[in-house]
Amino acid sequence: MRERQQVLIVASTSLFFSVLVWFNYSAVLPLIVEEWGLTGTEAGVVFGTFQAGYLVAIVPAGWLADRYSPRWVIAVGATGTAAPSLAFAALADGLLSGTLLRFLSGAFVAGVYVPGMRFVSEWFPEAVRGRALGLYVGTFSVGSGLSFVFATVAAEAVDWRLAIALTSVGALFVAPLILGLTRDHPAREESDTSDGVLDRSLLRNREFLCAVSIYSWHNWELFGIRNWLLAFLVAAPAFAATDSAVLPGLVVGAMIVMSGVGNAAGGWLSDRVGRKRTIATGLAASASLSAVFGLLGDLRLAVLIAITLGYGVVISLDSAPTSTLVTEVVDDRRVGTALSLQSLVGFSTTVVSPVVFGLALDRAGYAAAFPTLAAGALLGLLSVGALAVVQRTRAPY
Repeated sequence: MRERQQVLIVASTSLFFSVLVWFNYSAVLPLIVEEWGLTGTEAGVVFGTFQAGYLVAIVPAGWLADRYSPRWVIAVGATGTAAPSLAFAALADGLLSGTLLRFLSGAFVAGVYVPGMRFVSEWFPEAVRGRALGLYVGTFSVGSGLSFVFATVAAEAVDWRLAIALTSVGALFVAPLILGLTRDHPAREESDTSDGVLDRSLLRNREFLCAVSIYSWHNWELFGIRNWLLAFLVAAPAFAATDSAVLPGLVVGAMIVMSGVGNAAGGWLSDRVGRKRTIATGLAASASLSAVFGLLGDLRLAVLIAITLGYGVVISLDSAPTSTLVTEVVDDRRVGTALSLQSLVGFSTTVVSPVVFGLALDRAGYAAAFPTLAAGALLGLLSVGALAVVQRTRAPY
């Protein structure tokens, strides 16, 4: 039991340091937009290219985590994530260089997130796997939120380049942590290479395909709001009246940290009442908020902050249960590959979502932009319905 808890703590810490890189650009987005003269669409492209790098590398990373020790995949991925991000802080000077360096960081971070889920799922049986993965995935949200806090404070005190650097350097410490303090599960089963990198049998597993669809539309909504929430709050009259450059970033950071609470709560709840019910509840609640959030900019400061923090909880309730579901409906030897395929398809929407939001924003403002995120959550709900139908008629995989 003690070793299992140590694995979860070390894997989550490794993810925390790595994910600080994921959103440090978004945390200083208004400063970079001003300095580089980016349009809303171009700013979305720089964010989306990190996701594109992730997508290019995620399936090979998942296959490697099945075939070899996921600990080594995590160690290499985290180190490679840090280096281009530090170069971004030191050298990036416009759309082209920024896009290239963010792409490289995104490619390497693929070696951290999904291999970490594979590693944790090996150590925790299904009865408690939801809460374990809820805590692990929750670390993604906590790291993302604190990235906003750290970067906002550093950018205000010095500049955005220092903010990017400070939130990148921690990933360099992941390799000694994961290799020195953990080991592979004694009973882990390695996959063979008969199907190459892409295991085609997964594409015939209808439960898995439904879970992938749910995850894809969840990410459409989640990453759209994480990229654009800061810009929305900066423009909101209640925040503008405070004349504080720090407060909006702190609220965004707190909102994303609250997503960690949502992840943990969703994982725990799904162990008790079921995966589908928890997923559907989260998607319905987040869709309702996303549909109207662009109209809330005129609310009083305290009310807007409270709603924003609640938004952070509900928008992440479905994440951990969906990933846990994937580990339960596929062969144990294919969990890494399955999770990577889930991420490949799921994160592909994150390349598009911020750009679509930016296009709607440029044309009709935030009132039209936020409903583009609600549309994703509603499509996720339809996928939950499809999963329920499949499970009523399923055959063993």
